Amino acid sequence: MGKGTPSMGKRSSGKSHIPCRRCGRSAYNIVKGTCASCGYGKTTRIRSYSWAKQH
Repeated sequence: MGKGTPSMGKRSSGKSHIPCRRCGRSAYNIVKGTCASCGYGKTTRIRSYSWAKQH
């Protein structure tokens, strides 16, 4: 099998994200080494945006 569309369907094995050690959410990308939720591994500041404020 080549590297085209048919092989992309076989990429779902395993986990891409694990629980973050800073925020606790399961948003820490193992390969990138960064958390999509709080920004751990990328920045020392907590990731936050005005358009994503909790009410």
